[in-house]
Amino acid sequence: MHTTKLTALAVGIGLVALSACSGSGGGTAAGDRTVTLVSHDSWAVSKKVVADFEKRSGYTLKVLKDGDAGQAVNKAILTKDNPQGDVLFGVDNTLLSRALDNGLFQPYTAKGAGTVEARYRVDGSKHRVTPVDSGDICVNYDKAYFSAHKLKPPVSFDDLTKPAYRDLLVTENASTSSPGLGFLLGTAARYGDNGWPAYWKKLKDNGVKVVDGWEQAYNEEFSGSSGGRKAKGDRPLVVSYASSPPAEVVYADPRPSTAPTGVATGTCFRQTEYAGLLSNARNPAGGKALIDFLLGREFQQDMPLNMFVYPVVEGAEVPSVFRAYGPQAEHPQTLAPDRIAANRDQWVKAWTSLVLK
Repeated sequence: MHTTKLTALAVGIGLVALSACSGSGGGTAAGDRTVTLVSHDSWAVSKKVVADFEKRSGYTLKVLKDGDAGQAVNKAILTKDNPQGDVLFGVDNTLLSRALDNGLFQPYTAKGAGTVEARYRVDGSKHRVTPVDSGDICVNYDKAYFSAHKLKPPVSFDDLTKPAYRDLLVTENASTSSPGLGFLLGTAARYGDNGWPAYWKKLKDNGVKVVDGWEQAYNEEFSGSSGGRKAKGDRPLVVSYASSPPAEVVYADPRPSTAPTGVATGTCFRQTEYAGLLSNARNPAGGKALIDFLLGREFQQDMPLNMFVYPVVEGAEVPSVFRAYGPQAEHPQTLAPDRIAANRDQWVKAWTSLVLK
């Protein structure tokens, strides 16, 4: 696959993407007209959209990428007294409690906060974070494999434990990968505190393969990926995103009439990403202007084909390719942030002991 296509596809599932502006320095000096956004590696936005923000706000946008979401949050916590920037983007509902418990953000009610769909709002009246985008972590399948083997692709979590799907699934490590953690949380939501370990024992007995992160799972192990390597993987099932099939379509040359991959819609976990004004931001005024911009119609409608996520504001238009090939799940698994906070670490520890040892 062409490098541009690989990069853009990776953006859709939380990996390296091209940034309109990037930097490696720290925050901004008082009175500076630069505002610094700290993000995970999947930040991507059209150059025109950045230019519009800079023209309207009077600030120059600087972007500092800090690895995957977990790495970015952990680094922000370690540097919170002297932050690298003004705004952190990309903390999701699996990591939100960690950020809030460590006092990472200062309150700010963004202009346009009232346009955010109610299902994405969190943190009550404190307004320490602002919802920016949403996506579903789901098992993807290779249509060609299942057609060639005259086998129906799985639909649900239960299906994945059936003998017909033995040695077909690859997932990411829940302790090192955001989609891997999301998939674990999806099973915890589906089977409960006492039921998910038994479910994972069945998955392990059925030959599930675990790798460190999404790039390895999708681009090296998954047989349905169209790029990133000379030889295809041999696993026709992979934990990825509902937006992966439209990414495969958009960046194919020539563009196919249908997506080569599909989504097992009964395996989805809803993920929401937030932005927050860092507690010791050196340019809080610029940070507030940037958060306002992230909720604006222009940025919200630019996101789908750059980061392959869904907008969260009411009335934002979604590209037709998303509606056709990557619709959000009608009934995704969800967990309240406080339940994630209370159980995440012990669940990951138990999962590691059960699945990796």
